[in-house]
Amino acid sequence: MRTRRLIGVAALAAGAIVTLASPAFAHVTVDPSSAPKGGDTTLTFRVPNEMDNANTVKIDVKLPDDHPFSSVVVQPKAGWTYQVTNTNLATPITTDEGAQITQAASEVAWTGGQIKPGEFDEFTIFVEGLPDDVDSLSFPTVQSYDNGQDVSWIEQSVAGQPEPDHPAPVLQLTAATPGGSDSSAPSSSGQAGVSVTGTVVKKETNNGLAIAALVVGAVGLIIGIVALVRGRGDRAVQT
Repeated sequence: MRTRRLIGVAALAAGAIVTLASPAFAHVTVDPSSAPKGGDTTLTFRVPNEMDNANTVKIDVKLPDDHPFSSVVVQPKAGWTYQVTNTNLATPITTDEGAQITQAASEVAWTGGQIKPGEFDEFTIFVEGLPDDVDSLSFPTVQSYDNGQDVSWIEQSVAGQPEPDHPAPVLQLTAATPGGSDSSAPSSSGQAGVSVTGTVVKKETNNGLAIAALVVGAVGLIIGIVALVRGRGDRAVQT
């Protein structure tokens, strides 16, 4: 009986470890999490399905309207269609070449595909003209399910306070780099650059390895407890 109780406690502990590791995957996030001010970069929005009885069928990302990008290019995604909404600018943007931009993308929505329970997917855009007068950009996102429910990832995180339940994806802006460019620009084939793909794969691999290590550690804990209990039982019998 004592052995069973100890095994049960160890199993609960292992379950708690895995549960604590899971919330990192629950939020809609943007990758990379930071980029140099004044540059260009590829942004990948990672969207998990949090429901166990419905599919995600639409992702609607709002772009910063107070700091519009000079250009937004959407990477095609198999099984999904996208729509870019443009808005007229009160103050035109002047590019480095001297051209005047009077409209800018304010929203990108993906529809037609689905993210099933227990799965996640990624949606990528390339933006030019990151602002140089702010430290972060927020991307409020609405995730729609085929059961009619919407989840609004629009809450703003406040330093020193607990993270809200549905935080908006945030891109932190760091000090500008010489040239104001970013290595994650699309390649000549029109797809996202290799450096972006490598970053995504690396992050997922690291997360997976971390969870795997936690699970293996928990299993080792269970085996150690069982061995200890059996050893004590054998010594008791010998005595």
